[in-house]
Amino acid sequence: MYKYFISFSLLFVFVDGFSQDKKSEVKETEKDTIVYKSAYGFRLGMDISKPIKALFDASYSGFEIVGDYRVNKRFFIAAEVGFEENTTKEDYTNSTVKGSYARIGFNFNAYENWLDMNNEIIAGYRYGFSLFDQTLNSYTPNVNSLYFPANTITVPQTATSLNAHWSEFVFGLKVETLNNLFVSFSVSYKILMSVKDPENFKTLYAPGFNRIFESNTGFGFNYTLTYLIPFVNK
Repeated sequence: MYKYFISFSLLFVFVDGFSQDKKSEVKETEKDTIVYKSAYGFRLGMDISKPIKALFDASYSGFEIVGDYRVNKRFFIAAEVGFEENTTKEDYTNSTVKGSYARIGFNFNAYENWLDMNNEIIAGYRYGFSLFDQTLNSYTPNVNSLYFPANTITVPQTATSLNAHWSEFVFGLKVETLNNLFVSFSVSYKILMSVKDPENFKTLYAPGFNRIFESNTGFGFNYTLTYLIPFVNK
């Protein structure tokens, strides 16, 4: 009788333990099935670095509207449009460029978000083009003579319908600070593909491209505020 009692007790312990394991598995399964969805939609904002630059640099004015659309978890279609006016002062020349530009391309998010976070480490590409006018405000001929010193010519000369085309590679960070409100910082390396120069003068600055160096390359900086208009959660 005592032997049967022990056997029954062991069977009860085994069944109870098996039941507890099943409950744990169910709980783990319930935890594992929690899915954090991300908002898909159109994000729109502006580059606030340009009006800030204009406050401290009287030779510059500009604005830029930025936007992107989320295609999947990591891929975004992105675009920027804007207007710039910039005066460049060199040793022998003073010139002003003003015009509009657009850039279109994509961003890839290399960051794996935790839970319901919505931040990005960005690597992207843009094709950019601009249409602009350039005015040579003044210039000083380079005359190597002690007897006939060079005089500064102050008659403005304007060339219209100029253009530039370029490629650029973008790297940056984007952080959701409040619900659907994002702050972004990015830098870009630009490679000039083509530029239409005015007659007898080289284009030193192109809207959207910034300063054109002798190597036909340039650099950019953006500090943006954007707001997400969500369409769906996936």
